[in-house]
Amino acid sequence: MYWSTRAMCRTAIGMIARSSGTAVGPARLLSREFVRGYVITMRPYLLFVSGIAGIVGLALAPGIPAVDTLLLAAAFFLSYGFGQALTDCFQVDTDSLSAPYRPLVRGDIRRRDVMIVSLVGLAAIGLTLALYNALNIPLAAVAVLGLATYTTFKRRWWAGPFYNAWIVALLTAIAYFAALGAAGAGAEPSPALLATILCVFFGYANFVLAGYYKDISADRATGYRTLPVVAGMKVSTIVSDIFAAAGLTACVVALLASITGRGLGAGHAVAALLFLGGVGTAVTAQLRLHRVRDEGEAHRAIAPVVHTFILQLAAIAGVQKPSWAPALLLYYVAYRAVMRRRPMKEQI
Repeated sequence: MYWSTRAMCRTAIGMIARSSGTAVGPARLLSREFVRGYVITMRPYLLFVSGIAGIVGLALAPGIPAVDTLLLAAAFFLSYGFGQALTDCFQVDTDSLSAPYRPLVRGDIRRRDVMIVSLVGLAAIGLTLALYNALNIPLAAVAVLGLATYTTFKRRWWAGPFYNAWIVALLTAIAYFAALGAAGAGAEPSPALLATILCVFFGYANFVLAGYYKDISADRATGYRTLPVVAGMKVSTIVSDIFAAAGLTACVVALLASITGRGLGAGHAVAALLFLGGVGTAVTAQLRLHRVRDEGEAHRAIAPVVHTFILQLAAIAGVQKPSWAPALLLYYVAYRAVMRRRPMKEQI
């Protein structure tokens, strides 16, 4: 395992503290130490993933008040963190090998406490979404159930990326229904909506599959039969290429369906810039993935996969709501800044 100097120092400091008796065991629930450890567990740099999945769903619905837009966007932004923390509670075995810096693995915070906070957070988000549209009650419940059972399917090479991806794609549908409730409008299935959901699905499936590259040895040692473990990197990269192509195709269809019958303005120019950026990062990601020979190098390919996901969905949202385009560009810039501050560069 290749650690960054910063991550190695933090791990060493933690080990010294525990051995010298300065550590007093896991942090108390909701203490400052717990909050800090929980935030790390949430992966702040990936909150932008669920955030954009929700934002694009909001953009696909009729206009809603700004206050509702911000409240719902915040709910989707945080949902990834609560969900990631919940799934981490069931993956301590493999994380102890691939990500020893994480507070849950180090014993700095208790699994029970993490589960409590995660479930309360997800329940609060689910309640908020249900208040906007009752249809979101069963959808949110299914999403939480999917998160709680993901680890079981991650162990099966044919299921992991798809199982995780449908949960994130469901966020887009939930956001759409919440926005309809806020606007007092009825559902109107459209090619743009379907194509966007497919873009989310394949884009996130590719992120999951690429993410497995960095954990191959840990997954193999702990019985997680992911596609890279079972079939190797060469086959997995071909499957990743298919996912990337499917996601890009769905994005183009969504954009074309969104533009039809509309005049073009400055917001659309920004959206076009986001889309072109997404094409560039998609090509970069796949080329790098083909060159990966060691899991310690995988992060160089995984990062642009995430960039692609955010840029493509931001482009769709920008075309649907041109007035949002400048904010979406700033959203991507903020994501890049937070991504650079992650505690271990090999882990994404």
